Amino acid sequence: MAGSETTSSTVEWAFTELLCNPESMIKVKAELSRVVGPNKRVEENDIQKLHYLNAVIKETFRLHPPLPFLVPRRALQDTEFMGYHIPQNTQVLVNAWAIGRDPEVWDDPLSFKPQRFMGSKIDYKGQNYELIPFGAGRRMCAGVALGDRVVHLVLGSLLHHFGWELGGNVTKDTIDMKDSLGVSMRKLEPLLAVPTKCLKSAD
Repeated sequence: MAGSETTSSTVEWAFTELLCNPESMIKVKAELSRVVGPNKRVEENDIQKLHYLNAVIKETFRLHPPLPFLVPRRALQDTEFMGYHIPQNTQVLVNAWAIGRDPEVWDDPLSFKPQRFMGSKIDYKGQNYELIPFGAGRRMCAGVALGDRVVHLVLGSLLHHFGWELGGNVTKDTIDMKDSLGVSMRKLEPLLAVPTKCLKSAD
């Protein structure tokens, strides 16, 4: 349940951000058309070649981590960390949502800018602590490899095969961007996205 919920919420947030940022939508669709081809399906071996799509997903994870608080940790011993005394057995919650919006780490942190990851080695596989939507270390999410592939394939396929626009008389200036904490961090008001055209597949 957690794996499907976090994956669908990530795709929903990515769609929301792209529909509110038409320039990014144009760039990612152009890349898909160029790399995959206009009449082919997005496949797993295309993922590593879709650099802008990767950047879109990283930026989505930065602004909208599926779980704002990572799995709780416990201090095994008294610890001094950044000037704070943390007693033994203290339960520690890591706020991934706040880390992704920290102005000391990110330039213009509240803006959706996938280009910040173009040419960057920052990834969300647990090695870069400024972007840890899946956690890090031994207790990192065991499903990160599967989630990574599914998000890329689902988002890439929907973007590649359909045109999209906001529905329900909503515009990019009036869309509700508030979130709701449940099993994952979903949009408070679900996204209504309307497909406008379908690309024909060669097969």
